[in-house]
Amino acid sequence: MLPHLDGAYNLARWLTRNPDDAEDMVQEAYLRAFRFFDTLRSADSRAWLLSIVRNTCYTWLQQNRPGDLAAPFDEDIHSGESDSADPATLALKRASHRMLKEALEELPAEFREVVVLRDLEGFSYKEIAEIAKIPPGTVMSRLARARQRLKELLCNRLKGS
Repeated sequence: MLPHLDGAYNLARWLTRNPDDAEDMVQEAYLRAFRFFDTLRSADSRAWLLSIVRNTCYTWLQQNRPGDLAAPFDEDIHSGESDSADPATLALKRASHRMLKEALEELPAEFREVVVLRDLEGFSYKEIAEIAKIPPGTVMSRLARARQRLKELLCNRLKGS
């Protein structure tokens, strides 16, 4: 399980938005993983472990920061109308690492987790669905919505600066 420590911390860090809380969540998740190691049926221990990290983080967030789990309905994002204008794409390319990190921090937890698992940790849609215990279609729609929200956040920041 040690080779997966960086990925576990990365996911916990993005979900909790706090390095100290992330360390606590990873420690708690590793204790749970150790306790329930005999239940590991899959050959993919990384997905199994990150599923435990995710569940640990969500349980902690529900108890300590329930507002972080709320995903407000945004008509512009959820309408299905796609504004595939090039300025949004260009804005993403020009955005600095800091701006991207700040924008990612603003996403609701359910969007942040799929972006982290897919784009930072390289999991497939199927693996993310198993980790998050949601259908693959939900993974894809959350990822699309998260990326759209990131585009909007970054474009607004670039317009404001």
